[in-house]
Amino acid sequence: MLHLEAGDWRLALQPDLGGTIAALTYQGRDVLRPTPVGATNPLETACFPLVPYANRIAGGRFVFAGESYVLPRNMEGQDHPLHGVGWLRGWAVEASEAGSAVLVHTHEADANWPWSYRAEQHVTMDESGLRVSLSVRNDSDRAMPAGLGFHPYFPAGEDTRLRFDAGSVWLADDAMLPTERTGATHFADWSEGDTVVRSSLIDNAYEGWSKVATIATRDDTIVLTGEGTPYLHVFTPPGLGFVCAEPVSDMPNALNLADPTILAHGETRTIAMSVTIVRP
Repeated sequence: MLHLEAGDWRLALQPDLGGTIAALTYQGRDVLRPTPVGATNPLETACFPLVPYANRIAGGRFVFAGESYVLPRNMEGQDHPLHGVGWLRGWAVEASEAGSAVLVHTHEADANWPWSYRAEQHVTMDESGLRVSLSVRNDSDRAMPAGLGFHPYFPAGEDTRLRFDAGSVWLADDAMLPTERTGATHFADWSEGDTVVRSSLIDNAYEGWSKVATIATRDDTIVLTGEGTPYLHVFTPPGLGFVCAEPVSDMPNALNLADPTILAHGETRTIAMSVTIVRP
């Protein structure tokens, strides 16, 4: 475990468990859901990185540059490869100080992703809060599609309200693969702020969001900011006590439904996420 701090903020990183954030607190309060002691699954952590693609690829199948690819499943119970490669690999600590760290994950082309790449997380803390940048560099000798994202878990109770503006939301089928775009208020009017503890699942990508979302509790308001992330994926599983508001570069199944970002050899794509607190 690697610990960073600044002002009233404390952060714990667990590089060997998918380059994850294990805990983030402000004045001793959990801003992100804390990771249980002894956890071995990134899905139990406070936040994990998505690289080199975000969310699902339908059946792991896609065509890129005229060539067909099939990726294997990477999670038990899921028919579609999920969240990329980086969250399932250990990350190395390239640098660390009291309030900052650099984590690195390198991948050699294989069946899980047929391109080589280098991913970096630059984590910085100051008195205002946390900022994490995530980048991926194409180290293959041919072009590579690239998508990135963050998967933070925020504690949620009956009084927790999520607010953000968006242009639209993607509906999804039973496999949570996007089917069609509709109005952003289809599930809830997040533009006015709405409760995240709900009786039914939301697991959908919001397009054209404002790049700023707030999560209000009885104590304070968490401000989530995304950079280079035109989508916000909202995940509200009933009864689990958390909400995920995920700044991502691409919608689920983007390799089949949208024009991917293409990196030539040596090119890099970068996104960032910031988490701060506003007191009443």
